[in-house]
Amino acid sequence: MPYIAVTALSHAGLVREHNEDSLVIGPWTLCGTVTENPQTLLFPLGTPLVVAIADGLGGQPAGEVASALVVRQLAALGPSLDGAEAVREALDLCNEELYAAAAGRPELATMGTTVAGMVVRGRSPLTFNVGDSRVYDASGDRFRQVSVDDSPPPPPGRRTTSAVTQTLGGSTRPIAVTPHVTALETGADAPRWLLCSDGLTDPVPDEEIGAVLRVHNDGRAAFELWKAAMEAGGPDNITLALVRLGE
Repeated sequence: MPYIAVTALSHAGLVREHNEDSLVIGPWTLCGTVTENPQTLLFPLGTPLVVAIADGLGGQPAGEVASALVVRQLAALGPSLDGAEAVREALDLCNEELYAAAAGRPELATMGTTVAGMVVRGRSPLTFNVGDSRVYDASGDRFRQVSVDDSPPPPPGRRTTSAVTQTLGGSTRPIAVTPHVTALETGADAPRWLLCSDGLTDPVPDEEIGAVLRVHNDGRAAFELWKAAMEAGGPDNITLALVRLGE
């Protein structure tokens, strides 16, 4: 029977005092907590399965509240996300819910989050993102980014930037978002994707991430990617999910 294997890990890193990342895998959510080891869940291929990572905005209040609200909303909506328009509507709803939750509560004002994820619905998944969390196609020997960074170009001499041009929430007044939603066609060469927050991609170059994924899979791959981010200083929360189709 065809199945979906999802291996996930979330960690605060070495610098941040707490974890503001959250993730959703089908009906399950992990919000602002730490996993000591990669965890793998298996699902039958059929009903739309949502897998997503939300990275609460650092430097602004209640990032962990914002990321948790988004993944819980996506968990509730997941089985209904049967097309690109449904995904866009779900992300619009998440954005509206963030602003509604913050209304009249100064401690939540300007809370926001990025999100990156995918909906696996047969062998034609949808990927989506708002912000700079990422989705990569890691099928076979490939490793290429399929999400679109909402970021300005990095400063001269630097590989990354912490600035973002679009997030869910994050402002004093409601601002509409334009989610990036892409339909993918899977080939026969071991379909697999990596979803991650910038706690992985900022300290670890794409070339190194791709090299790890060409050698390892599932739990070992997740562990080696986490280790690479930690050895690079672990400057931010590290959350990642590997999604693989199997027979």
